[in-house]
Amino acid sequence: MKTSLKSIAALSVLAGAALAASAQTVTLKVHHFLPAGSAAQKMFIQPWCDKIALESGDKMKCQIYPSMQLGGTPPQLFDQVKDGVVDVTWVLPGYMAGRFPLSEVFELPFMMQSPEGTSKALWDFVQTHPNVAAEFKDVKLLALHVHGDGVFHMTKQPIKTMADLKGLKVRAPTRQTNKLLAALGATPVAMPVPAVSEALAKSVIDGALVPYEVVPSVKIQELVKFHSETDPTEPAIYTSTFMFAMNKAKYESLPPDLKKVIDNNSGLALSGQIGKTFLAADGIGKKLTEKNTHNVIPAAELQSWKKAGEQVSADWVAAVTAKGANGQALLENARALIAKYAVK
Repeated sequence: MKTSLKSIAALSVLAGAALAASAQTVTLKVHHFLPAGSAAQKMFIQPWCDKIALESGDKMKCQIYPSMQLGGTPPQLFDQVKDGVVDVTWVLPGYMAGRFPLSEVFELPFMMQSPEGTSKALWDFVQTHPNVAAEFKDVKLLALHVHGDGVFHMTKQPIKTMADLKGLKVRAPTRQTNKLLAALGATPVAMPVPAVSEALAKSVIDGALVPYEVVPSVKIQELVKFHSETDPTEPAIYTSTFMFAMNKAKYESLPPDLKKVIDNNSGLALSGQIGKTFLAADGIGKKLTEKNTHNVIPAAELQSWKKAGEQVSADWVAAVTAKGANGQALLENARALIAKYAVK
């Protein structure tokens, strides 16, 4: 009898401990490279965190660390989430040149047609190609997305023709975009977004190729005078791919109900929603540049730019094919998915 009572008491203690553990709030450390006031945090990361808190009954929350507050540099964010230094991160694969070569197809020139549709296409593309998915095998992918049309933000002169780029030092984020700039006659300068302000202020660069969404984060409107967009009827001159990812072990450690919350807030729909959000953020950023000079590079002028871009794409096809992938098939499938999900 005494033994039975002791056993029951022990089981009660264990059950109570388990209940207490399950009642504890899971706090996810979310690390990214832009300021807290950026569109990325205010319009996407914070709302996502609010949603998982609501749907989990406050059993799962976020602690967001913007502006690399936990240390390191933007290119190190992927390894931080992979290694469990942080639980969730948002970063550009393109900041880690050569590490995600197959998914770079979405960063080739004149690919993106709409941020929402192309973000869905990117998610679909990665899920349906095992060799591409393998590039992200070390993390739990929550979403993949792109941003809106790239814009030239220049300090001394607008960009109206390809000849205007000759010799100018222009920032771009990824190696494929830098190859395009070189093909157009510019001198490409690779750097993460947080470095753009100082580079413009110190005349290290003559301008930056970024979407309007970035303007508030780095105060571009105060550092340049000219903003040159490409004809909106043409595909974007470039876009960048982004990943929103979670540490795999952290995800696996969650109880089933919290895993379900994460699963319900991941995937194709989230990817498209983030792309749509970034398009809306472009409007906010552009409004800040109203006092500056704007121009649109016409479709007729862009035809020669597109020919230069075709060589960049051909070089990518050759490079990944040499490593064992079917580059041409991947390029054609990416274009087909972009067309499939295009928002009219």
